[in-house]
Amino acid sequence: MTSTTPAVGRIRAKDRVLPHPPYRLPVLGDVWDLHVTDSSQWGMRGAQKYGDIYERNIFGARVTYVSSPDLLREINDDDKWAKFLGIPIRDLRSVARDGLFTAHNSEPNWAKAHAILAPSFTAAAMRGYHATMRDCVGELIEHWDGRGTEWIDIPSDTNKVALEVIGRTGFGYSFDSFERTDAHPIVAAMLRALTYINRSAYSHPLLERTLFRAQRTQHLADVEFVNSEVDAVIAQRQREGTGGHEDLLERMLTATDPETGQRLDSQNIRHQILTFLAAGHETSAGVMAFALHYLSVNPEIAERARAEIAHIWTGDELEFEQVAKLRYVRRIVDESLRLWPTAPGYFRKANADTMLGGKYPFEKGEWVFIVLLQLHRHTLWGDDPERFDPDRFLPERVRARHPELYRPFGVGMRACIGRQFAYHEIVLVLATILRNYDLTPDPDYRLKVKETITLKPDQLRLKVSRRA
Repeated sequence: MTSTTPAVGRIRAKDRVLPHPPYRLPVLGDVWDLHVTDSSQWGMRGAQKYGDIYERNIFGARVTYVSSPDLLREINDDDKWAKFLGIPIRDLRSVARDGLFTAHNSEPNWAKAHAILAPSFTAAAMRGYHATMRDCVGELIEHWDGRGTEWIDIPSDTNKVALEVIGRTGFGYSFDSFERTDAHPIVAAMLRALTYINRSAYSHPLLERTLFRAQRTQHLADVEFVNSEVDAVIAQRQREGTGGHEDLLERMLTATDPETGQRLDSQNIRHQILTFLAAGHETSAGVMAFALHYLSVNPEIAERARAEIAHIWTGDELEFEQVAKLRYVRRIVDESLRLWPTAPGYFRKANADTMLGGKYPFEKGEWVFIVLLQLHRHTLWGDDPERFDPDRFLPERVRARHPELYRPFGVGMRACIGRQFAYHEIVLVLATILRNYDLTPDPDYRLKVKETITLKPDQLRLKVSRRA
């Protein structure tokens, strides 16, 4: 176990020497080694080349990448390090401002919103959302039944079901995802905004105002549009009056912070709804899509899951209490998140001058990026970390595992508040699909991963056929 070692003399960042790409240039640094469109995967490949801690220097800015479980014992300690809004999450604030995911630690609305919303994301609270989630996946099944033998665009359809789930459980809104032949205007604007944020994150403001001026103008218009649309949803609920709604919007309008007695204002409620849309549905949809890919190419795993589903799901509907009993399906979700955590990393900054691991000096406020894609492929996972094996998450193996080896939901007080919600939703969706369909992969497809703010399979398509 590592520990933060007090410095003998002053800690200076300039004394930190780390592996880095070769051929570093004056002023420009390692800019030739910068990959913008697949930055998370490039961070993983860098870790595989240069080790568990390394750096890139981009125009004088030092970016430190960490995938060492032992170093994470320190970095994940909230007393020593804290959440940092790195690129591109910082730029997501143009959409979600001080929402739960994008708020700075010092912003008062984060603590207030967390206290108000936390009870809505407990395991027990899932009971109130279960029927709505079940209705949404029922619409997916009906949609697929009408597709015959067509190839199904899996990321598109998992996006639809996840969007309906968060829309209806979040603020009583249906995007009519399975009726529309085009993207809902809010969804189209949000997708363009996320794509722009990911693309422009490492760009220079001058380039955005000149070469990418049209994209920037569109982005600003998209943000203004989604703000006005969400404000209209909130205003409509306020006109109707509260009561009779079992969704997150109802709680945000009526509940008070137990410490201050204050409610969330309408503007912050908008930021929370946009957070759910930007971060909530995209991540869940990506996990579903990755899981369906692995189930399609590992039919023995799919059959084992179906056996568990048949044993637990004995009636017409999958009941709330039965979802938690689908332990093998849950392990499929965890293994999908291990290989492709849809939020592929997180940033942490030092609370004080520190000597990380007793040898790497970091000054107060300096930050690191946790490369989850490599952490989740660390040698501690075994000889073949790329193999899809849900039994890595058997209880006895989890207990024997290094405590920092698996972190798909982040850490500490800023860990994902919607973890239980996501697990319940994804297990329910996968169980329903596996019970109803056999999955046939495209024999020519090789997994490609697309990066926006989150990860998802690119151009993944499957054929689904009704089971007898």
